[in-house]
Amino acid sequence: MQLEGSCHCGAVRFSVESAHPYPFNLCYCSICRKTAGGGGFAINLGADYSTLEVQGKDAIGVYSAAIADEESGTERQSLAQRNFCRVCASALWVWDPRWPALVHPFASAIDTQLPVPPEHTHLMTASRASWVEPHMGNHDKVFDRYPDESIAQWHRRLGLEDRPQQG
Repeated sequence: MQLEGSCHCGAVRFSVESAHPYPFNLCYCSICRKTAGGGGFAINLGADYSTLEVQGKDAIGVYSAAIADEESGTERQSLAQRNFCRVCASALWVWDPRWPALVHPFASAIDTQLPVPPEHTHLMTASRASWVEPHMGNHDKVFDRYPDESIAQWHRRLGLEDRPQQG
């Protein structure tokens, strides 16, 4: 599915091809919550990095978060690169050099009508802010940290990879 996206002010526009366009993964980690906002969580989609086309590259900033190691009490710099608009601060996508073929646009930046997921995965709920009250559906899965399946595996399990997308 071809996804079109933009920042709020229009300085950045992008398109990318996604085989996994259902916005089902709700991440409650402090990094997503604080950099992308919205309901106390962020929703990432899966897309093919080689198809990413960007207009307004000069307006893009990149943030690599500091990640606390709870066991040692130290911090390390994340390899994940969170791309955002330097003009209006809209979160756009995450790219990580450990998985260079993938890019994860934030559903909040997508202008294309996205399909409605049949269930959600709530991840990093141990990092959830106290004011956030998750709304769990009957078939939703909940994880204190990371889920036991990838974005691609979730789409495959529910038979959503080859289904024509409807907006």
